[in-house]
Amino acid sequence: MEALVRRTRTRLAGALAGLVLAATALAAVAAPAQAASLTMVTGFGSNPGNLAMYAYRPDNLPSGAPAVVLLHGCAQNASGYFTNSGWQKYADQWRFALIVPEQRSTNNSSSCFNWFETGDTTRGQGEALSIKQMVDHARSSYGIAANRVYVSGLSAGGAMSATMLAVYPDVFAGGSVIAGMPHRCATSMVNAFSCMSPGVDKTPAQWGDLVRSAHPGYSGARPKVAIWHGTSDYTVATANATESRDQWTNVLGVSQTPTGTRQLPAGTSVEVYGNDLVRVHRVSGMGHGTPVDPGSGADQCGTAAAYFLDTICSTYHDAVFFGLNGGVTPSPTPTTSPSPTASPSPTLSPSPTASPTCVTASNYAHVSAGRAYHSGGYAYANGSQQRMGLYNTFHTTTLRQTAPNHWTIGC
Repeated sequence: MEALVRRTRTRLAGALAGLVLAATALAAVAAPAQAASLTMVTGFGSNPGNLAMYAYRPDNLPSGAPAVVLLHGCAQNASGYFTNSGWQKYADQWRFALIVPEQRSTNNSSSCFNWFETGDTTRGQGEALSIKQMVDHARSSYGIAANRVYVSGLSAGGAMSATMLAVYPDVFAGGSVIAGMPHRCATSMVNAFSCMSPGVDKTPAQWGDLVRSAHPGYSGARPKVAIWHGTSDYTVATANATESRDQWTNVLGVSQTPTGTRQLPAGTSVEVYGNDLVRVHRVSGMGHGTPVDPGSGADQCGTAAAYFLDTICSTYHDAVFFGLNGGVTPSPTPTTSPSPTASPSPTLSPSPTASPTCVTASNYAHVSAGRAYHSGGYAYANGSQQRMGLYNTFHTTTLRQTAPNHWTIGC
């Protein structure tokens, strides 16, 4: 009897072992491939700016896919910006790569990209060259399309985004400047703070010359540019959005008067310039940060956190602006409450039959009468958003009305 029990136990143990092995083998066959993740990349080039490179490649990324370079803000890092900005969602959905440079504290104690140092913002030098080398590495190693590379950044990263568009127009097809500054707004740490606030006032031609001199003799296509700024940003003055607009409209050879406006969620007004070459987004009441909109909707993305502000998914709108969704552009979600500083008209094109009205007054009087508004210490003409100068009783401007609630400087 005892021998029979031992034989039965042996057979049972063998059967259980066989089941375990079979289950293990089945699990190995059924296990999915490892999901894509943000990965540190080394050996991408000489790296004169001493930056770290991270990359994200969705599973089954096709050859010739686009890529977006993401530049974090001060006190941020690559992982945090990748995680919270919402770009991973659309990279997975529309199949493009992400290149995420990271600043080192040894370069800048606040982990800011050095957008104000000429050695880091000149073609072929410093941090700008390091970022360009990351793009070159992605093209050679991942098969990224040479003509479909874009860049987006926040604050110091936004200013660095403008720099990359200026010094490497032959590399980038478009970019997004979020709560940033124009290229070469500052050339040292001393004047970086005045550039941030109250801002630097230059003519469009002066701003444009700073971009043109970044790559002398370049005559090829220039990148399209999206600009984002909160109307309550007290870290980087809102005047920088207008100065950035002046810079890029001048470079692209289009008027500083928008060809149209529209409304997006969260009180966001969008001004469109030229043939949709420049967009300026003004997010009503938003402070300093990247606009995100957590949720599962097609146009929702990101995670609310420090400097990621729950308003609107800027990433979605930038990805569509860049054409990363395959060229199928859905209609923007309208709102029923227009921005108080934006024209309710669907277009800002002056009416050819309108009889112009001209008014000369102080900027203070223009604002009081509703012909203009003030932001960041400056007055701006309603409708055209043209900057009139300081908001006070001493600065006088002549405004010309060309449509309801649409005023332009001069008569």
